[in-house]
Amino acid sequence: MKHLFLKAQARLAPLRKWRKAARKTLATEKPNLSYSQEGEDLVLSRIFGSQRNGFYVDIGAHHPFRFSNTAIFYRRGWRGINIDPLPGTTKLFDKYRAGDINLEIGVGASSGQLTYYMFNDPAVNTFDKELAEVCEKTGEFTRIGDKTVEVLPLSVILDRHLPLDQQIDFMTIDAEGLDFDVLQSNDWNRYSPTIIVLESLSTADSIEGTLAAPSVVFLAEHDYQLVGKTVNSVFLKKCAP
Repeated sequence: MKHLFLKAQARLAPLRKWRKAARKTLATEKPNLSYSQEGEDLVLSRIFGSQRNGFYVDIGAHHPFRFSNTAIFYRRGWRGINIDPLPGTTKLFDKYRAGDINLEIGVGASSGQLTYYMFNDPAVNTFDKELAEVCEKTGEFTRIGDKTVEVLPLSVILDRHLPLDQQIDFMTIDAEGLDFDVLQSNDWNRYSPTIIVLESLSTADSIEGTLAAPSVVFLAEHDYQLVGKTVNSVFLKKCAP
């Protein structure tokens, strides 16, 4: 249970920071403006430079702007697929990100249904029952309900919604306890983004720990190498054939 408490605390820290910063407007883009929790979008901007057009897949998209790794790229003319199981997500994304493909669904290892635990701050919503219980015990968030939602493998979602012959420039994954299931559910022979941004709360302590993390090891087996890191996110790049 201790590791779940530490995991919850790692998630809450950037939420507290963002709440203070949220008083400032996100209406116009300024130099070094970041919508992400830890500046992941700035790292991606450095990687892709002045590339004017591109395509992303955002799993656990949460909100069109808040904690978004893709909002800056949308403003620059990029387009992509946003996926999140939160009820009402599609309506919000369709309003502010009408050029994207917006899906209100969960991603998991197999097709089916899972219980989605919801809080007064949807940034901590999760499919992980134990993590939900730990977040609730902190007293900072109120659990407002549970909902059974549809879950599909990532490969199935991309089969249905990725435009024909569309290369994915980057994929960002924040699946609240199902990150490894998301990775396992993809067809890596058919869908291999150039860059993957993966939230990995267990890798905060060291680079060595990051390299040994199951998700990073899994992606290394599919020819991805670690190229960057924030405290709780890792960046992996597809190796050249």
